Amino acid sequence: MGPGADYPDVVQKVTTGPQLGEPLPIELANATYAVRGRPQDGLRMVEQLALWLEGVNDRLPVPLSTSVLRSVDEADLERARELRESVRAIAACAVRGARPPQAALDMLNERAAEAPCWRELRWEKSPASSLQHDGPPVTAVLASIAQGAVDLFAGPGLDDLRACQGPGCVLFFVKDHPRREWCSAACGNRARAARHYARVREQKA
Repeated sequence: MGPGADYPDVVQKVTTGPQLGEPLPIELANATYAVRGRPQDGLRMVEQLALWLEGVNDRLPVPLSTSVLRSVDEADLERARELRESVRAIAACAVRGARPPQAALDMLNERAAEAPCWRELRWEKSPASSLQHDGPPVTAVLASIAQGAVDLFAGPGLDDLRACQGPGCVLFFVKDHPRREWCSAACGNRARAARHYARVREQKA
């Protein structure tokens, strides 16, 4: 049974961990996850990064072509892993109201500056804007995710950032409903079951 068994109610790539529909920086951070309390790395291999990018491709400002996804390399993987770890380090401190390590801030800012992007006005049947970027496609995507992380951590969305309190869970989520307490319904069910079993044990003691 693969990692997806714990998250039946979310869209995901089994080999890269759950994809919960969170902002892309948090989705990337959640490529470190846990299965039955055991830490899992969803970005160990180039193939996993390609699968992760494919899973969020329709949410990217500039979707990646099939040929680009097939050409993901070790340098892309290293950038993605470094960005993921910086986002996780900053998020872990932010949810506690603590200052993140300077190294994590520096790495995030470095990734955000790697591929400048801008919006261009297009006018066909009606006016529309499109995002353009300068640099290798995957580098540009990771830069846009890093820029999204800057906006999240420096904006009002930070107040809604949470670390899931489900048993053994290491995921983050942005609280989008006043009653939301967990990253997913599956985690909520496990948390309620754990509390129930704890009460039963106390009553038997």
